[in-house]
Amino acid sequence: MIGFYILIGAISLVSWLVSNKLKSKFKYYSSVHLRNGMSGAEIAKKMLLDHGITDVEVISTPGMLTDHYNPVKKTVNLSEGVYNQRNAAAAAVAAHEVGHAVQHAKAYQWLTMRSKLVPLVSITSRFSQFMVIGGIIIAAATSATNGGVGFYIAMTGLVFMALGTLFSFITLPVEYDASNRALAWLKNKHMLSQEEYKGSEDALKWAARTYLVAALGSLAMLLYWGLQILGSRD
Repeated sequence: MIGFYILIGAISLVSWLVSNKLKSKFKYYSSVHLRNGMSGAEIAKKMLLDHGITDVEVISTPGMLTDHYNPVKKTVNLSEGVYNQRNAAAAAVAAHEVGHAVQHAKAYQWLTMRSKLVPLVSITSRFSQFMVIGGIIIAAATSATNGGVGFYIAMTGLVFMALGTLFSFITLPVEYDASNRALAWLKNKHMLSQEEYKGSEDALKWAARTYLVAALGSLAMLLYWGLQILGSRD
């Protein structure tokens, strides 16, 4: 079990390092100003039009790195910095979020699957860890293992946790594909200079790595609690 704690610690450390690296990358590429003078909002609107998408609105949302695409409201939500700024980082984020809108318009299967899981995961993720820990405590207090109430509560929590892990891994192809669509459009339409394009590409690569680390961390936690619950049966 010590090995597992080392693994969790390593994943947490990597997650922290990747997150900090991402922030530093975006800060650096925010200083690489676009020669075409276009803002993130203007780039997003042009990419939408180039893909024949006219029913999606580009709006500004408060915060930093709060950018996202809302498939229900059909809005590309860009953080204030991205919406107004005219640099390589803003171009990368704006095009990436429009990449999700393009996925939606083309019924990209992984995005469709992810969207269907959102309502369920948003509920189960709130209770999964409480149920797992609570179930283990109840099982220990009642000296019950396999077949006890505590065991079934913990197993239900584990299933909820597994849904969250599945969601994390389904998110990976969605995010990588959106970045690929964004970079392909930026390159094919000659929106950026070579230096600006490399900056946008690098920024999106680091953003994608945060999702990969999160998915691995979720899997590690699932395996840990699974061993705790199933191991208590012995």
